[in-house]
Amino acid sequence: MKERAKANKKGKSNIKTNSQKIKAKLLKSYYGNPAKDMKVIAITGTTGKVVVAHYVHEILRAAGEQVAVLASDRPFKMSVLHKFLSDAWKAGANYVVVTVPAEGLRDNIFYGLPVTVAAMTNFVTAGLHDMEPEEYLESEKSLFALDPEIVVLNSDDVNYDTFSDFKGKKETIKYGQSGADVKILNSKLYPKGTEATLSIKSDIVTVASFVTGETAVSYMACATAIAKGLGLTNHYIIDGIANYEP
Repeated sequence: MKERAKANKKGKSNIKTNSQKIKAKLLKSYYGNPAKDMKVIAITGTTGKVVVAHYVHEILRAAGEQVAVLASDRPFKMSVLHKFLSDAWKAGANYVVVTVPAEGLRDNIFYGLPVTVAAMTNFVTAGLHDMEPEEYLESEKSLFALDPEIVVLNSDDVNYDTFSDFKGKKETIKYGQSGADVKILNSKLYPKGTEATLSIKSDIVTVASFVTGETAVSYMACATAIAKGLGLTNHYIIDGIANYEP
């Protein structure tokens, strides 16, 4: 019975996948595929997606880039994503930052779109709702299977080994306290903010945010790793993170 249930579920999943792919092609045609003229930054993970997205948004703004952000912890439809990309392109954006809940990845909302950066904040099983851990990981893989140019991963995550084989075409950047390219050296927690000292190759950089709590340290490191992958300087990273007011 279990095998039959699994087979039925897989069959339904394949039908849904094919339907979403057809829908994606229609939406690209309808909106004129604006993503080809912009750099798409996709941020996934069970927690912290929205904070990281806003950090990256502010860093890019500090660098003088035209950027649009679609940040939510809730899943959204493929049609919403394509309309957002169209509106961003019409507004002159050359970067878009999008948070991607696993439910959205399960629905293949990014199918056929070019992804410049794919970043993962963490994998906290307690944060899962209607998905099993195995299903969550399969959904996450669908984003990294799109051959993003840059992949950003949290080397401190307890489940890091399960997604450590995700690689970027140009570069893979790890952030965390150990074995990381963007290494967290120390941090300070304040009643109204957080500060972290990061080591980036030969540079030592201190970033500070109005976001409170220990998790903010990891989120700042993630945003810094994304920014470094995009070639942005430390000055813009420091200013951008400081500019975000939740």
